Amino acid sequence: MGKLSTAIGLMSGTSMDGIDVALLRTDGESVVQRGPSAGYAYDARFRARLKQGLEDAKSIAMRVERPGTLAQLERDLTLRHAEAVRTFLHENNLLPEDIDVIGFHGQTVLHRPDEGLTVQIGDGDLLAHETQIDVVYDMRANDMVHGGQGAPLIPAYHAALARGLSERQEVGAPVIFVNIGGISNITFIGADGRIVAYDSGPGNTLIDQWVEAHAGIPYDQGGMIASEGAVLVELAERYLSHPFFTAQKRCSLDRNDFAPPSSADASLEDGARTLAYVTAAAILRSAAHLPEAPATYVVCGGGRLNPIIMKDLTNLAEAAHARVLAAEALELNGDSMEAEAWAYLAVRSLRGLPLTYPGTTGVDRPVSGGRLASKVIDAEAEQG
Repeated sequence: MGKLSTAIGLMSGTSMDGIDVALLRTDGESVVQRGPSAGYAYDARFRARLKQGLEDAKSIAMRVERPGTLAQLERDLTLRHAEAVRTFLHENNLLPEDIDVIGFHGQTVLHRPDEGLTVQIGDGDLLAHETQIDVVYDMRANDMVHGGQGAPLIPAYHAALARGLSERQEVGAPVIFVNIGGISNITFIGADGRIVAYDSGPGNTLIDQWVEAHAGIPYDQGGMIASEGAVLVELAERYLSHPFFTAQKRCSLDRNDFAPPSSADASLEDGARTLAYVTAAAILRSAAHLPEAPATYVVCGGGRLNPIIMKDLTNLAEAAHARVLAAEALELNGDSMEAEAWAYLAVRSLRGLPLTYPGTTGVDRPVSGGRLASKVIDAEAEQG
């Protein structure tokens, strides 16, 4: 066992609803001691600014460009993350000097893996200055330099959790971790420890866009709208026949790769119900590309709180002789897992350990990544 570091992970995902914060003690390898976590929601006005940022980002040709509103948005996003860190430390009676590193994801505003282009806004130097804690950020870029898709990055952490589960729990192998965020992704850990991971299809993003457009609310809480509707088979099949699901090469997705239906396609309730089914069925379609059939699905991310998605996923998995468990059934935290992963990856980055592998992003060899923004440099600059 190596030296343990105390790390905070910060995640603002494709659903753009707020900042998840989590604390870990870890050696970046096999030891994972999970600490407190929290979520801090964005206000509606800032969410609207993030959506505008996605539009402005479409014109980016080089990673450093910040057209339109993006430069100011990057600064304001970073300051919100700094405030989240300060609040989290205060709530948990911690000081900046108690934390070795922050893993800072930032906000993805553009992801075009076929062009080797991924853009996460977030100023690591500003965050290190504001929090007086070292920051590792921009963790996707080096993967793309070496031929990877830049996503998903969480599998290294899933593998560490799976090792712990196999030691402590009756979890049948192979295990598949399913993260249902805006986009869904899966991580397969074989009985021999082999890792395979990729985006599996639309997660909550289609349902969120649908109910926001037709009901004026940001998401379908508890699947209440979907529970009043019926699955429209033709509409579902339109999504599930997308070439993404049959392509031999797995690729990562941008939230714009699948568009919500038009209002002529479905009623509010039937649309929500159909898209919930699509979210579940997409996971099974994508799992068909794995080296062997999973025995256990461990579900995390916001989608696990939608009982309609979970029921569909459970029924489809049971038909394939597998069982589905929410993360909490295994004493994991399905809300904070991505933030935990960013803390874990920050420690791996500091130690030069791989963040991605050929089986996770298609990178040509296991590579590390991330840029370090040091609080010490900021302090010296101030003294100078």
